[in-house]
Amino acid sequence: MEPQDAGESMDRALLIGVSEYDFTEPPDGVPNDLPAVRHNLTALREALVRGRVFAEQEIRTLPSPYLADTGRVLQRAAKEARGLLLVYFAGHGAIPSGGDELYLQMRDARVIAGEHTVFSGAEKFSDLMATVLATSEASRIVVILDCCFAGNAARVWEHFEDKRRVAVLMSVQANHRIDAGDRRTPTPFTAELAALLGEGGGIGLPALLGALRQRMAERGHRTLREDRWEPQLRADAGLKVRLGKGEEPQGVPLPDPLVPDPLPPGPVPPDQGPGGPDGSPWPPRGGLRAVLAAWRRTRAESRERPDPQEPPPSHRPVLRFALPALLVLGLLGFGLYGPLGLAGGDGTHCAPPLELRVLTDPDLEPTVRAAADAYLTSEGNTTDAGCRRTGVTVYSAGSSDVVGALRGHTGDWQEPRDDDVNPQRDVGPQPDVWIPASRADVDRVLHEQDTDAVAVLEREASPLAYSPVVLAVPQEIAADSLEGRTALGLTEMVRDLTARAPDAAVRRPDPEFTDSGLLATVGLYGAEGRAVGRGERLLDREGPPSPTAGELLCVLPDDDAVDDRTAALVPEFLMRSGVACDSTTRNRRMAQYPDDVPGMEPVFVRVRWSGGDRDAADRDASVAAFHDWLSGAGGRAVFARYGFRSADTRELLYRDGASDLGMIYAPAPLDESAGRDAMERALRDYQAYGGPGRVLFLLDSSGSMADLWQGPSGGPGLLRQSLGGLGTADEYGVWAVADTGDGPYETLLGFGTHRTPDAQRAVDTRARVRDAAADPHAALLAAFEEMERRRGDGRPQLIVHITDGEHGARLTGGRLTEVLDRAAAGGAPVTVAVLGSGGCDPGRPDRRIADASGGRCLDAGDDIGAALHDEIARTGTGEG
Repeated sequence: MEPQDAGESMDRALLIGVSEYDFTEPPDGVPNDLPAVRHNLTALREALVRGRVFAEQEIRTLPSPYLADTGRVLQRAAKEARGLLLVYFAGHGAIPSGGDELYLQMRDARVIAGEHTVFSGAEKFSDLMATVLATSEASRIVVILDCCFAGNAARVWEHFEDKRRVAVLMSVQANHRIDAGDRRTPTPFTAELAALLGEGGGIGLPALLGALRQRMAERGHRTLREDRWEPQLRADAGLKVRLGKGEEPQGVPLPDPLVPDPLPPGPVPPDQGPGGPDGSPWPPRGGLRAVLAAWRRTRAESRERPDPQEPPPSHRPVLRFALPALLVLGLLGFGLYGPLGLAGGDGTHCAPPLELRVLTDPDLEPTVRAAADAYLTSEGNTTDAGCRRTGVTVYSAGSSDVVGALRGHTGDWQEPRDDDVNPQRDVGPQPDVWIPASRADVDRVLHEQDTDAVAVLEREASPLAYSPVVLAVPQEIAADSLEGRTALGLTEMVRDLTARAPDAAVRRPDPEFTDSGLLATVGLYGAEGRAVGRGERLLDREGPPSPTAGELLCVLPDDDAVDDRTAALVPEFLMRSGVACDSTTRNRRMAQYPDDVPGMEPVFVRVRWSGGDRDAADRDASVAAFHDWLSGAGGRAVFARYGFRSADTRELLYRDGASDLGMIYAPAPLDESAGRDAMERALRDYQAYGGPGRVLFLLDSSGSMADLWQGPSGGPGLLRQSLGGLGTADEYGVWAVADTGDGPYETLLGFGTHRTPDAQRAVDTRARVRDAAADPHAALLAAFEEMERRRGDGRPQLIVHITDGEHGARLTGGRLTEVLDRAAAGGAPVTVAVLGSGGCDPGRPDRRIADASGGRCLDAGDDIGAALHDEIARTGTGEG
């Protein structure tokens, strides 16, 4: 892919506002809700765009989040930012009796009094500084606190080691409470902040502080102690931060938002009547909307906006923003201020729109977020007065966590009872809409959902789009024919790949975190999940898997040698839309389409919560409107731009340049949709595979082994050494393979758990060469049957056959075919250690059996001892 411009920085703006609290009643609740904060996010967002501090798509808002969700989103913003990081938060602030800490109270905040007051549901500012901001690679960080006691954060800043790049702008001096002002307007501090940042031209932090103090004094604002209300700033003398661009924005200057001319009441949400929430009219806003409309028209002419139907450049990463971001954390105490209201197109004042929470799969999040951004400014989401009908917050969480929470913990999601099970922390806020990557996820929830669940799922009949999971192979080692790229199973494709490039490897994303990884695992494990061990052995298992397909494609270029030889199981749409990589160049890849791997089919699911009927009618209307847009032309344009296919025809929605990107317009056949049972079984087997394993050793003890018996490189010596790869929780047994008349094998060590010294002693004392021939056909069939009988719990399995390879007629013709068919049917892979040269040459029986089962063939050309130990260690839990 094309190199990313090294001059681009990555900035982030995160705006957090807590206007609603779950606990407002004595004795533990916070003082009250903060209606003014609902206005803050829209006002500040408008100001940041108007003042050219950020482009609109660089800003993320987080309305009334829970503590767990706040921490997750803050960490993400901190991790992504490289230039300027800005987070704004509005909500209650609280301090302990000593005043040496500041607690930022989120939606689930409670204050539990006692000998040591507990601020539950609140972010400790020192922890935020230490654990979130200190981990960021942003070159400049600005924290703005607009809350009661905001000035108390200055003490924390003084003790922060990395304060040279962190500035803290605080709405009020230490130990002071402040008033939130009119519930229908922005809070005082945020209103002044938005007015100043929206003026354009850029402003430095010292100048911003001076202007804020002057405006607050001119307005006559006082703290609740009747002292002068004076914002504070803490910043290192060497830190240079300028908010906004040097040029003035095109258009008409905005009037002072706090000295308005009279204006009739404007449109408000349906449940608020003709005025605000309390029925009173909106405060006057002189000419502000008309001026904003004029400014927007001028800006629209001067600044190009991407056409949602126009695909991005073919190889350009689009899932990360390339502009600088700043972190402003604005916290409002027990009294808060509201931001400037949004502007309609004809001078009307727009009430804050109802906010929808949309939960999706991690690999889908960039696409769904882009769709939500396009919907926000669409005609369908705009009233006749130019106001937004609905806001949309998109977030993601691990797919297995989401399925588990909706299936069995909706009550805990609504009201967490303990720290062990807390979907608010592990997943995020309760969603209004869920967009999983597979329809089977919904079936998995509904099949085993608790009878007392407080969430009801309503799934739309048709998926929104489709994307197959492909094997993205580096171009230099990819199949060079159409036949080699389609109409083959995944196992066969991987075998062909390793035949072309013996050092090739395959990786997949985490099956527990994203559906693309789990769908790939369904294909790896084969029909009825019979080939778990074989499937896992096809993969490069160096280190933990990447959490998402996007991150997997980002990790590979970190090492050119790895990137050149590693194929990735990822959703096809990433071949077009790219991923958010810092790496300058990624290897060009070709998509291969296995016919036994189900594809991704994002589906729209309405989630209704018991007791959530306060604004049910309005929320239903907003959800329906968003779904209609997303499933219509607007949504299809976004899915096309991001590389998806039609859910009906399975053809690419946008075909131009597909072949240049390594994609095939209409590959056939593609696998059917994933089934509920297949996904459940694959996840269960994957989770079990990392645990204790089962290994059955077949030690050729026939007379022809006499010259290959003694010493550490002899049959018993190799077996003895390999036992170090097994732990005390692993189960294993040893059979001596020789047909003495009582059957094809004799048990040297019964199947079960063993201490390594005991197992080694049994091999030393009981293993001996028999005066008989081996019957590998009968022994291997018996071994397959034994392992099949034990495979019910999904633990990893392995059959190890140590032999001289001298099988004679006993492993030819129909006998060999029977063993090969049984090996290919799935189950335990077979690793064969041939004590001689040429035993693993192509076409030899032992090589064919190992290949058919997904195992490995080792002979004198390998370091058999080390390689056998490694193979066993991959199955067991002993020494790696």
